[in-house]
Amino acid sequence: VPGDSERKLEKGLGAGADVVIVDLEDSVAAANKAAARAVAASFIASRRQHINSAIYVRVNDLSTGLTDDDLAALVPVKPDGIMLPKSNSGQDVQQLAAKLRVHEAENGLPDGGIKILPIITETAAGVLAAASYAGASARLAGLTWGAEDLSAAIGARSARDESGRYTDVFRLARTMTILAAGAAEVAAIDTV
Repeated sequence: VPGDSERKLEKGLGAGADVVIVDLEDSVAAANKAAARAVAASFIASRRQHINSAIYVRVNDLSTGLTDDDLAALVPVKPDGIMLPKSNSGQDVQQLAAKLRVHEAENGLPDGGIKILPIITETAAGVLAAASYAGASARLAGLTWGAEDLSAAIGARSARDESGRYTDVFRLARTMTILAAGAAEVAAIDTV
């Protein structure tokens, strides 16, 4: 659910889903990032007690320089987890875990309470480093994948063939996610 739309947040949080992902990344225009943080934080804080769904926040990826601002705004409202896009390896999870530890301490929250769900196939490096997530952090809640950003990163015209099946590269990315999750002993979470 886009973090800058109260109407969509209301609808998303009322959907009865197991997990609602509040997005600060792709669904929010660059000019709206700060507003999205404020809207999302306020919305989650005001409705947290009335929501049965887990709440994860998809932050901007570590290379953008926006992740710290995302965490500073959203950790105080105690999300259940952070979705990390464009994760290149278990080292990115370790870096995010260190940042979360600081933000949790600054907000009087228990150390390790916020989980991490990395999207591990949005870059070629991420696909090739799938095995590096095993043992990366006790915060690791699962591993997930996506084809759209990988498609752009490698210059693929399409992630699917003429019959609608994923092409070999994207089947490999999905398979690597399943295997990496098995090796890390966490959930493998499919994409839409």
